[in-house]
Amino acid sequence: MQTAQFPESNHPLVKSLFHHSDRELLTLFQNYPDRGRYFTGIYCRYGAILKTLIEHSVRSPVQADYLFAKTWQHIFYELRGLNLREADSAEAENLTLQNWLINIAAVSINEAELPPVESIHYSLEVSPPPLWCYMGQVLDQLEPLLRSIVLMAETFHWSETRIAAYLQAEGEAISPLEIKSLLQEGYKHLEMSLPEDIRGIYLDEDFDRSVGEEAKETVQS
Repeated sequence: MQTAQFPESNHPLVKSLFHHSDRELLTLFQNYPDRGRYFTGIYCRYGAILKTLIEHSVRSPVQADYLFAKTWQHIFYELRGLNLREADSAEAENLTLQNWLINIAAVSINEAELPPVESIHYSLEVSPPPLWCYMGQVLDQLEPLLRSIVLMAETFHWSETRIAAYLQAEGEAISPLEIKSLLQEGYKHLEMSLPEDIRGIYLDEDFDRSVGEEAKETVQS
């Protein structure tokens, strides 16, 4: 297992999964979608291999980290329907989870249309792929107005005043002060909607940050 590059691999919740086979981890991930440790375990087991493949194919470290995260985002959704047993019998007798992941990475590398370095705001240190994937999932589930306000603030870096002006033009009578309050509500909702084990692995309470700051930084990435 190649885990040295990823600090989360040392978390007790992740270390407790090391004895599971790939098939067992995949089954646990599929059967317990409200728990994030199983996807994190798969990430820690094979992240180093995929990262090396991508780094050797993409010159810019910033673009490599971005493609690495996007690849794991794709894996996150594809894994839910993956059946290695069916694949074994139907097409590829020797198909393993490792081979499947490497194939996904190869497709990502070959089909990648990477944005310019200056337009990439992703940080692997701030938003490791498992946290990024689960944060994106809960962001999609956020109430539409809150989601729009959070995205305008973190994707476009708009001020509360500009967001309020935009929403007022769209028929929403909301003041900049109310926007600030709604932003904090949105960040708090994002953080609390994450699977409990993902919060335990990535949003350690010992971090010296205000409530919702972790969620804010992850959305911004």
